[in-house]
Amino acid sequence: MNTMSSVATPVKRIAALDLGTNSFHVVLVDIYPDGHFHTIDKLKEMVVLAEKGMKHQLSEAAMDRGIAALRRIKILCDSQGVEQILAYATSAIREAENGGAFIQRMIDETGIKAHAISGRKEAQLIGKAVKHAVSYDGETVLIVDIGGGSVEFIVANQAEVFYSTSEKVGVARMTAEYVSTDPMAPVEIKRLQAHYSDKLSDLFVQLDRHKIRTLIGSSGTMENIAAMVASRQSITASLTLNELTFSARSYKEFHQAFIKMNRRERLGEKGLDEKRVDIIAPGLVLLELIIRKAGIERIKISESALREGMIWDYIDNEKEALELDLLEREGAAPRRRSVFELLRKCSWHEKHSRHVTKMALQLFDFFQDELALPDGDRELLEYAGYLHDIGYYISHRKHHKHALYIIRNADLRGFTEDEINVMANVARYHRRSTPKKRHKRYRKLDKPLRQRVKKMAALLRVADGLDRSHYQNVQQLEIEDEGQSVTLYITTEADPELEIWGAMRKAHLFEQVLGKSLEIYSKEKGKVVDREPPDPFPEHKA
Repeated sequence: MNTMSSVATPVKRIAALDLGTNSFHVVLVDIYPDGHFHTIDKLKEMVVLAEKGMKHQLSEAAMDRGIAALRRIKILCDSQGVEQILAYATSAIREAENGGAFIQRMIDETGIKAHAISGRKEAQLIGKAVKHAVSYDGETVLIVDIGGGSVEFIVANQAEVFYSTSEKVGVARMTAEYVSTDPMAPVEIKRLQAHYSDKLSDLFVQLDRHKIRTLIGSSGTMENIAAMVASRQSITASLTLNELTFSARSYKEFHQAFIKMNRRERLGEKGLDEKRVDIIAPGLVLLELIIRKAGIERIKISESALREGMIWDYIDNEKEALELDLLEREGAAPRRRSVFELLRKCSWHEKHSRHVTKMALQLFDFFQDELALPDGDRELLEYAGYLHDIGYYISHRKHHKHALYIIRNADLRGFTEDEINVMANVARYHRRSTPKKRHKRYRKLDKPLRQRVKKMAALLRVADGLDRSHYQNVQQLEIEDEGQSVTLYITTEADPELEIWGAMRKAHLFEQVLGKSLEIYSKEKGKVVDREPPDPFPEHKA
C-alpha cells in the first residue's frame, strides 16, 4: 500500500472583502505554492448603504452599520490568522461625496484600508472569477453581476474578453428611482424597461454580434433568483448554486408570477433573502429584458464573483513575491483545474489513481452502449477515478467514506450539484459495500442518478481491483464479451495473482449491472485463482 506523501503547506492566508452597496462580503482563503487557493471561511453582512437610493452622501446610519459590520469581519479575520485583507469599495462608496470620509473611518476604527475601484476594474475582476468557476462549454457567454448600485456586463469566451462595462443600473438605485408601488405597476415596469434599453444599447449590439445564448449570473441578486427558480422547478440546489442551470422558459414562468407579488407574498418565496425583498424586482425586470431582446436560451449561476476575482488577481500579481510555482492548471476548464487542485491538496496516490482510471475508462468505452450511460458520464468517471483514494488524506480507515465527504464539500468548480454527487458516490463505492438505499447519501439521489452511480461504480471497482498491489502491475487489458459472460485478459509485469484476486472479489456489482458472469485470465498463466466467496457479514462493510 502506498504511504501518503507530505501535505502541501499554504504560503499565505488572506481575506478578500467586497464592500458592496447592499452587503459587505468577505472570504478567507489559504494560498498554496502551486497558485491555487482553498476557502477556509466566509461571512456576509447586509448593510444596505443606499437605503434611500444612491444619493450624494452616505447617511450616518448607513456608515454606522458599515463600521459595525467591518468590526465583526475584522474579528473573524484576526481569529483565523489572516495576514492581509484585500478590501475593494464599489458603487455606493466610490460615488458618495463622503465616501473618502467613510474609508478613513474604516482605517481609524477597524484598521481595514479599502481601495475604491472603478466600474471597469470591477467588471474585469468579476470576469476573471467567473472564468475560473464555471464552464463555458466552448461558447461565448454573457456574464451579468447585478449589484445594488451598478451592474457589470462581460461578453467573453474561455480565452478572450470581447466587451465589458459597468452601468449604474443596480437594483437599489433603480428601486429608488422607478419603484413607488407594491407590486410594481405596469407603467413603472415600462419606464424601467425603457431606461434599461437606453443605457444598454451598446450591450445589445454586442449580444447580437456574438449570438449569445447563455447568460451566466453572479452575486446575490442572481443567486436569489436562481434559488427561487430552483425551488419552483424542484432543481437540486442544497449543496451549491454554482453551475445551476435553468432554461429561459423556466425563468419567464417564474418572472410572470413573481413580478405580480406584493411584499407579503414575496416574503413567503423560498430562496429569497429577506433583506432583498424590497429591491429585487428591478433585477427581475432587467433579466427578463435581456433574455427577450437577446434571445437567451439558458441561465447558469456562478458562486464566484468580485471577491474570488480579487484573489486570482492577487495571485497573478504577487506570484514572484510569494515564490509561487504556478503549475499549468490542467488546462483552462474550471472542472479539470478544480479537480486537480483538490488532488494536489490531498496528496493523491497519483500513479495508482491514474492507472485505475485508465482501466475504468477502457471498460466504460467498451460497455457504454450496453449500460446506456450518457457521454458526459465518461468525464465524471474519470474524475471519480482520480479522486477515489483521497480519503487517505483523513485516514486509511473508512477512506472510501472520507472520499465521499471530501468531494461533496470541496467546493469543486464547474460542476452541477448532481455531477458532484455522482462523482462522490462513485468514488465512495470503489471498495467495501455496494450501493444500498440504506446509505444516506445514495438514498437521497434520484433514481436515474442512483442507476448511473451503480454502473460506474461497478466499472471502477473492477479497475481498482486490477491494481490491488498499487504497483501498476497490469500492463495491458483486453476485453471480450461472449454474450452471457465477459472475459478480461491481462498482461502483467509480475505475478498476476493479487490483481486477479483483487478484481474478482469486487466483481459482483459488475456482473449485476451487466447481467453477465465475469472471468479474468492472465495471458501468461491462464485462470490462476477463483473468485472470493460472498462476504457473510456485509453489514460490517457498509
